[in-house]
Amino acid sequence: MTAALKVVRAGLFDTLQDLGRIGFMALGMPTAGAMDRIGLSLANALAGNPASSAGLEIGVMGPDLLVEADSVRVALFGPLSPSLIEGHDAPPKPLESDRSHLLKRGQILRVGMVEGSSTAYLTVAGGFALPPFMGSLSTYSRAGIGGFEGRKLAAGDALPLARETAPGGDERKLGQAFDYGSGPIRVVWGPQEDYFSEAGRRIFVEAEYRVSKEADRMGIRFEGPVIEHAVAVDKGGADIISDGIGPGAIQVPGAGLPIVLLADRQTVGGYPKIATVASVDLPRLGRLLPGQAVHFAAVTVEEAEKLRRDQEARLQRAVAGLVVARPAGGIDLVKLYEENLIGGVVYDRLSD
Repeated sequence: MTAALKVVRAGLFDTLQDLGRIGFMALGMPTAGAMDRIGLSLANALAGNPASSAGLEIGVMGPDLLVEADSVRVALFGPLSPSLIEGHDAPPKPLESDRSHLLKRGQILRVGMVEGSSTAYLTVAGGFALPPFMGSLSTYSRAGIGGFEGRKLAAGDALPLARETAPGGDERKLGQAFDYGSGPIRVVWGPQEDYFSEAGRRIFVEAEYRVSKEADRMGIRFEGPVIEHAVAVDKGGADIISDGIGPGAIQVPGAGLPIVLLADRQTVGGYPKIATVASVDLPRLGRLLPGQAVHFAAVTVEEAEKLRRDQEARLQRAVAGLVVARPAGGIDLVKLYEENLIGGVVYDRLSD
């Protein structure tokens, strides 16, 4: 019998993603991959996997998964509420996020709603036993490749597991919540900032923009003040010869509103790009919800590189700082041993 997680009920948009299909954009192949690389990396660390392992990216609402394996260790990362485990004639038990959990055959994991973010992650110890495409398990649903049959999960799917049983060891959780940062989204000007007027560039970094309903894995269209092109739109000011699209590229078409391109972006585009989001803030963009407000702030390439190095160092500290997770309803022996159990002892002499 093949170990698997069977989809009893599908979520809204659940796909397998790793850190992306790197090195094939010259062939017209988008990278895809996790919208929030930090979230996936921490979920993998909780499960004991390499950071590059594929996990389930959960959008808005998670699935119900039946365990068809002797045991499996799963890790949940992100604001999921409520997540439950059912089965074995026991009442439903809530499961915390940002930690790992051991599940047994016949149990059902009901992954909850994603609240306060657009994405959350589920990983399994040992990973999924699926063939990579171009070196990656990332799902690119527009082309029907990668992941599980190149698409989002549906009821009846069985995700094969690499392990029949979970590895031994304690459950783990984050020592503290990871700080994604706050404030403006940092950007580096260009590569076509000269296609915009001085007033247009000033509006871009001074105005407030809101995430529109046109937001998905390909990109986010923002609503707000119009950004003026240097040349009138009817004179071709919003068009360029198509060139490469990097992660976080911010296109401004003729309507004058910015579009930030994300994981499933196309490989080339013909609109000028006023700026590019610094990689440090791409995970924040991958968590934004429609209606949320953002500001943009320009930084230099050197500043962007330092911000990313600092973030990677914090990520490594978070992984190194994982702690043993106390079983729900159990006794935390470590905490118990730290208490002063002597001072409260009362002595009683037995009478004859």
